[in-house]
Amino acid sequence: MAVFTPVSDDQARAFLRDYDLGDLVALHPISEGVENTNYRLETVGARHVLTLFEARTDAASLPFCLGLTEHLATRGYPAPRPVRRPDGDWVGTLNGRPAAVIDWLEGAWLRAPTPAEQAAAGAMLARLHLAAADFPLRRDNPVGPAAWLDLAARSATAATGADLEILREAEALLSELADPFTEDLPMGPIHADYFPDNVLFQGGAVSGVIDFYFGCTGPLAYDLAIALSAWGFDGAGAPIPGAIKAFRKGYEAVRPLTPAEAAALPRLGQAAALRFALTRLHDRVFHDPTKLVTPKDPAAFLRRAAWWRTYSAAGPSMVSGAA
Repeated sequence: MAVFTPVSDDQARAFLRDYDLGDLVALHPISEGVENTNYRLETVGARHVLTLFEARTDAASLPFCLGLTEHLATRGYPAPRPVRRPDGDWVGTLNGRPAAVIDWLEGAWLRAPTPAEQAAAGAMLARLHLAAADFPLRRDNPVGPAAWLDLAARSATAATGADLEILREAEALLSELADPFTEDLPMGPIHADYFPDNVLFQGGAVSGVIDFYFGCTGPLAYDLAIALSAWGFDGAGAPIPGAIKAFRKGYEAVRPLTPAEAAALPRLGQAAALRFALTRLHDRVFHDPTKLVTPKDPAAFLRRAAWWRTYSAAGPSMVSGAA
């Protein structure tokens, strides 16, 4: 989450006239993240999140993303339910941006999850895959292999110094992996951004899973590979002892991987690391210093890719117990 488009109290009040949420009490910017503009919206007796969707979020994708969160919430999954307007839609317009109001979920994300919390997060990802299986809409991955090529090409027009070195390493991995999604693996709706800051805990249990705006239809094992690449390593990209094993054990306690998924996981881990290295590199190369957002280090994800590559030759049993 981040703040790219400022919203005043008066602008928020005017927007809220289309909702039955009561009078505005306070509006607080949420500075974490890198994609959309978010505010904590307080009305009389309730809290919500006001989201303005920025350029990277395709407005045509919102029926899938918001529909998926409503679908999950209806099934008892702790996803934030979007608030419908009187016309039945979720999305209005605020300051030239598509905008929506969603439920506020209590809890906080964990900076240093324990093995038990890693397992709980893994189990909740598996629950997501099972609960979303009958969601009828479909969305192609907006940050799949074609987007990787585009991100690399655009970054090449402006990258210098250390960023150029990172780009060359990413391009080599891009050439090596090509399209990693060629096998017939179980598919369905995936979160595709299941990082610790998108999973809230309260009282030792997962209380919410948020930010479904990269959600799409894809291999379930790729979603797991993204999560393992996020939860299993520290901020510098070094593996956290026991973390990948604990997270995967929690996931497979709810939804065991097929043999094909287990065999593909190291390659999908490299793909996940490459995807985030390229988006972070692009965001850093083209960072606007006037925006309330801090670019993240792309090199940390290339270190993850190197870890996955090392264990690719060792087989899935090594991956499941190595970190």
